[in-house]
Amino acid sequence: MIHRLLFCLVALPLLAQDPKPPSRKPGLPLKAERKIEFTTDEGTWLSLTLTPDGKTIIFEMLGHLYSLPVTGGEAKPLTTGMAFDSQPTVSPDGKRIAFVSDRDGSDNLWVCDLDGSEPKQLSKDPQGDFESPSWTPDGDYVLVSRKPNNGLHEIWMYHTQGGSGVQVTKSSPTATTPPQQRLRTVGVVASPDGKYFYYARRTGNFSYNTTFPIWQVVRRDRTTGDEDVITSAPGSAFRPVISPDGSKLVFGTRQDTETGLRVRDLATGEEKWLKYGVQRDDQESAATRDVLPGHAFTPDSRDIIVSYGGKIHRVQVSTGEASDIPFTAKVSQDLGPELKFASRVEEGPVKARLIQTPSESPIGRQLVFSSLTHLYKVETPGGKAIRVTSSNAREFQPAWSPDGQWIAYVTWSDDGGDLWKLRADGSGTR
Repeated sequence: MIHRLLFCLVALPLLAQDPKPPSRKPGLPLKAERKIEFTTDEGTWLSLTLTPDGKTIIFEMLGHLYSLPVTGGEAKPLTTGMAFDSQPTVSPDGKRIAFVSDRDGSDNLWVCDLDGSEPKQLSKDPQGDFESPSWTPDGDYVLVSRKPNNGLHEIWMYHTQGGSGVQVTKSSPTATTPPQQRLRTVGVVASPDGKYFYYARRTGNFSYNTTFPIWQVVRRDRTTGDEDVITSAPGSAFRPVISPDGSKLVFGTRQDTETGLRVRDLATGEEKWLKYGVQRDDQESAATRDVLPGHAFTPDSRDIIVSYGGKIHRVQVSTGEASDIPFTAKVSQDLGPELKFASRVEEGPVKARLIQTPSESPIGRQLVFSSLTHLYKVETPGGKAIRVTSSNAREFQPAWSPDGQWIAYVTWSDDGGDLWKLRADGSGTR
């Protein structure tokens, strides 16, 4: 009996354990079966960075990284395949690129050589969510916003030689901090002297009908951890960039309905518009790839390289004068299988479970409605629904004329929409 009791005491916890989940294979589970190819001279949400010598722009487009001479020309693809590579940033020595990629099956932080070769994974979150990497001035660490499973984005540092990362900020000061009081921090950059981190911070996460300002730029002392909110923009402040000489801060903000870039003198606190009217920011959405695309100073701190309006531009900091940097890019994108399967519904009665915009006749004896993209009429009560029209168009929103003699409705097709009317008996379509 004693032996049996000991067996139960030992065996019971083992039986209660969940079976070990199967290990996930590295890489993307989706396999390429198609390819789309074209050449373009414009793109949307082009996060970019500039090499330290100021000669080369590295930018993202459609999940691939491209290299482009700062004078413009043909962009050269650095990464290919099914992975979505984004938000590149070049190391201070100009030899490596840090970027976010899902090539291991989940968004994580990666680095590669300047030509796209020798990719190396720095973070290994199985369900990663990373945004806006940047380098420390010594080139030893990559800063990035990382979102834990149950929180908001926090600032982390990852050493280029490996390791599990070092946490810089915390979204929740305590374990009981309410979600609406937690802090989200994205778009971190280091000052050239390495003494400070600058990043955009907000309270809480995405919400409908929000009130501005949402974001402001915070400066954090790397030694003491003290934080100062250094902007008070009514339309928020986000995506900070520090000039290489350490004298200026450029950030995005919104005024009225336009998003623009402002430049701030860090010594005097004076601000002015650098470029008003760039592209729409992502404040009202979840900002899953930061609130604005990445932009970069030239090495002499005189210009900003920034994308908006589908193009890449060079903007003078002193005057705000902008000039285009023309480019062409040959896109060759692998795609997964087409999710289109031919199927046929058997002939016969179908039970309609969705009746759209039913309209009762003026005398109250008939009902007309749209269902399964066509118009039907039924005698009330208890009548049988019959088709009113005979076209192949998609028909919606029927309405009776006051005398009950006509029915008006709209159609929609690939060519556009139209307004129609017909007699209540289905004749005289016009």
